[in-house]
Amino acid sequence: MADMMQFDLVSPERMLASLQASEIEIPGAEGDFTAMADHATLVTTLRPGILKVKGADGVSEFVVTGGFVEITAGSASVLAEAAVPRADVTRAIADQMIAEAEARVAETNGIARDSADKRLADTRIMVQTLGL
Repeated sequence: MADMMQFDLVSPERMLASLQASEIEIPGAEGDFTAMADHATLVTTLRPGILKVKGADGVSEFVVTGGFVEITAGSASVLAEAAVPRADVTRAIADQMIAEAEARVAETNGIARDSADKRLADTRIMVQTLGL
């Protein structure tokens, strides 16, 4: 079996996952990347997207709207602004994610507006990818 690393996913509401993983596909703010055992230490931000975790029991997928990830050689910890198991995402949840991103756009201006616009675009692409 491939080398494993500890994976933890936490949202403000609850711990969503804590398991051994061989591979984690992460929607990073600067681009998607994959973390595996012995990965270089890294702390980065997340963009709205689908986080995929390959473990002994198969692949688990989670929809995240942002947050932070810390990677070390032996673990990956995701602190998500919001996270939902992909199987649990409904059209209503997707609409709420889009509405929250639209509200951020309406509340900002200047350089912050660019970031909010990107987040809204990423959220819309994520919802389209989900097929909702």
